[in-house]
Amino acid sequence: MYSVRLTEKDIPKKWYNIAADLPVEFPAYDQTEDGRQLENLPKIFSKGVLEQELSQERYIKIPKEVRNVYKQIGRPSPLFRAKGLENHLDTPAKIFYKREDLSPTGSHKLNTAIAQAYYAKKDGAERLTTETGAGQWGTALALACNLMDMDCTVYMVNVSFNQKPYRKTIMELYNGEVLPSPSDKTKFGRKILDETPEHPGTLGIAISEAIEDALNDEKVYYSLGSVLNHVMLHQTVIGQETQKQLEKIDETPDIMIGCVGGGSNLAGSVFPFVKDQLDGKIDCNFIAAEPTSTPTLTKGEYRYDFGDTAGLTPLIKMYTMGHDFIPPSDHAGGLRYHGVSPLVALLVHEGIVEARSVEQSDIFKSGLTFARSEGVVPAPETCHAIKIGIDEAKKCKKTGEDKNIIINFSGHGLLDLKGYEDYLEGKLG
Repeated sequence: MYSVRLTEKDIPKKWYNIAADLPVEFPAYDQTEDGRQLENLPKIFSKGVLEQELSQERYIKIPKEVRNVYKQIGRPSPLFRAKGLENHLDTPAKIFYKREDLSPTGSHKLNTAIAQAYYAKKDGAERLTTETGAGQWGTALALACNLMDMDCTVYMVNVSFNQKPYRKTIMELYNGEVLPSPSDKTKFGRKILDETPEHPGTLGIAISEAIEDALNDEKVYYSLGSVLNHVMLHQTVIGQETQKQLEKIDETPDIMIGCVGGGSNLAGSVFPFVKDQLDGKIDCNFIAAEPTSTPTLTKGEYRYDFGDTAGLTPLIKMYTMGHDFIPPSDHAGGLRYHGVSPLVALLVHEGIVEARSVEQSDIFKSGLTFARSEGVVPAPETCHAIKIGIDEAKKCKKTGEDKNIIINFSGHGLLDLKGYEDYLEGKLG
């Protein structure tokens, strides 16, 4: 058995909302005394996603229109057995990876982009604004908006804008407008450029620009690719499909791993299994893999902070490096974020999810190993989870345990070849 596949009828009909099953009360969003962050939420988000953001319902129905587009983009995605990697490592462990890279845009991001574009269109919006790091999220939203006959403006972190030019090309193919952030289009962007003309940009700055843009036009909503509760919700189609696939081969997970920037990749894959864990049905170790260059979960503070640099978002209780943090310009642009999902943060704080950080040189080494043993080139972000998966498989070799290791393969690396080139030429530390 090399892959486990489902049919279209197996696409989940409901999203799973972990807010209904948290072991402690969810910390409510807040705002500053002189700010209007909470009051601005209805101006920047559609009614549908805002209701989901605050919902305590365990399951929320996926609209038929969204499920139809899920079919169009190739859901359900297959679960692969990494037998080539297992043989290379000579491990008794079974390694599985959920192929979210097979979507048209090459990552898991379409699962929420489609939903958010649907609700915005239903609310009468004509355009969505957003930020993007490495470009996977911006690409997904550009396609989703195009499918829903909406315009899309993407503020792309400047360093990634220059590192990954073909991401920009794909977004433009999908009819998206792409701007390097900080940009001269917004007041906040111009302020940053006046202070630091060669600023590399951050996701926090790009979020601020996208929100400012949305606040200045009543026909425009803002869309976030990670962090917030409704985004985690939409991604749970991944974990629910994985549950069915493991049941189909009579297996249960022992270790589940996802890379973490804002948290949607990890959350989507493990949240349904966290419920099983809390219900006493499984005994699994959930691991969040992040870069050592932006060690939000492993070295950040658990406190209230803004999700953006300008302070336009509500105050969110999460692990944070500080909303003015400027991360190094490494190749895993999708993980260069100062904060994290408050839901993921809560589970880490409660000891339900373990956080580990990974060095950049190690991720490319792991990506190379995976590509040569499995034939699939992983995104730098995905390589963080692969590195942890390899570590766990090596432990199994020492102990002789035949554990089931599940990796959420969040995206392909075919547009990240500059990073691999630098690694092969010895230019990365």
